[in-house]
Amino acid sequence: MEIVGTLWAIAADAGELPEAAEGRGFGLDFNLLDSNLINLVIIIGVLIYFGRGFLGKTLSERRNGIASAITEAETRKKEAASVLAKQQQNLAQAQVEATRIRSEAEVSAIAARDAILAQAEQDVERMKAAADQDVASQQQRIVNELRQRVAALAMQQVEVRLRSDLGETAQQTLIDRGIATLGGS
Repeated sequence: MEIVGTLWAIAADAGELPEAAEGRGFGLDFNLLDSNLINLVIIIGVLIYFGRGFLGKTLSERRNGIASAITEAETRKKEAASVLAKQQQNLAQAQVEATRIRSEAEVSAIAARDAILAQAEQDVERMKAAADQDVASQQQRIVNELRQRVAALAMQQVEVRLRSDLGETAQQTLIDRGIATLGGS
């Protein structure tokens, strides 16, 4: 702000004393439009003359860098698309393999279930047969025991009856007949 104030003060002094400014050979032109236009043309000319090579070189390097980045990005895009296609193919193969394994597992599980059921049926039949055989043998043993008891009881009763009903002479006659029957045959 001080610089602007100082410049205004110098300009005001120069405006009041035009004859003093002419003697020094330096003066300020207060016509802003003429002085700004000339300054702008000079600055643009200097920029074009000195900055054209630098600016052209910078823009060219930037353009080459952008073109290189675009080419590299396109290459990476193609590689990514190739990798994606390969991975999708691998995924499809994995899904087919998983489906095959699943179907094989289902078939294997059905076969195992059928085998287990058949084995269980055989075991049940074997157990039934063993139980039937056990029952039959127990029945036969009990029937045999009953026959022996009945025969023993019948013999006891026959002996008791024979001793009580038959006298000595009747017993002797029966014995003689039994011997004759056995001896005569």
